[in-house]
Amino acid sequence: MVISYLCLLIRCKKKPLILVTNDDGITAPGLRALISVMNHLGEVVVVAPDSPQSGMGHAITINSTLQCSQIKLDEGPQKEYSCSGTPADCVKLGINELLYRKPDLCVSGINHGSNSSINVIYSGTMSAAVEAGIEGIPAIGFSLLDFRWAADFEPVMPFVKKITQQALENLIPKGVVLNVNFPVPKEQKIKGIKICRQANAYWVEKFDKRTNPQGKEYYWLTGDFINEDKGEDTDEWALKNGYISIVPTQFDLTAHHSIQQLNTWNF
Repeated sequence: MVISYLCLLIRCKKKPLILVTNDDGITAPGLRALISVMNHLGEVVVVAPDSPQSGMGHAITINSTLQCSQIKLDEGPQKEYSCSGTPADCVKLGINELLYRKPDLCVSGINHGSNSSINVIYSGTMSAAVEAGIEGIPAIGFSLLDFRWAADFEPVMPFVKKITQQALENLIPKGVVLNVNFPVPKEQKIKGIKICRQANAYWVEKFDKRTNPQGKEYYWLTGDFINEDKGEDTDEWALKNGYISIVPTQFDLTAHHSIQQLNTWNF
C-alpha cells in the first residue's frame, strides 16, 4: 500500500514546510492570496522581491550585494522576508540561508498575468519555481490571466489549494515543475482542469520609439502574441475555453530527439 507524503507528514504531526515567492513583489495581491491559501496547508516562509521583477526570467544577482529584511505585513502566522534580488535570488537565499530545513514544496505567484506558452521562458514567477526544482524541491508556478493590480484572486483560490494538496499527496515527478494558469473567472466560468502541453506560440516584438523633452530617444517594448498552434491539447486552447491549464515543464533543456541526427555529423 502506497502512503502519500502528506499522510506521512500528518502521521508524524509535522506540517509541510512551504516556501512562497513571486515576481510581482512582496506586497502584490496575488502573493498575499497565495500566502493565505498556503497557511491552511503547512508552515509558510515567504521570501519575495522588495519590488516588481516581472520578465526577469532566471536572472541572478552576481555583480552587487543582496539585502534581505524580515518584515510583517499582515496578521498571518507566516514568516516573511523582503529581498532586493530577483525571484531566483529569493529562492536561492531562502533555501540556503533563511529556512531551517529544506522545504517540502515551493510555490510561486499568483502572477498578475499569463505565463502560458512561450511566456514561461521570460517569467520570473516560473523561474523561481524552476530554481526550486533544480535544487530538488517540488515546485509550482501559479498565474492568473489578469494583469491588473486589482485583479480578483478569490475565485481561483480553491483551485490553488486543490492543486497544491494533490502535489503534496501524490508528489510531483522528479525534474518536473508545474506551470499552472487560470482563466479570468469573471469573463468565463471555470470548467475544470486540463493537463496540457505548451502551445507553439510566440511574440512579434514592436518598439514604440519616443523622444523625451531633452531630445533624447527612448523605446517602449510592445508586441503581438501569435498562436499558430491549432491543437486542442495546449495550454492556450484550455485557457481560451475556460479551463485551468497545467503544463509539466522541465529544466533539462536537452533536445533529446536531435542527438542521434547530430551524431551523424562529420566533426
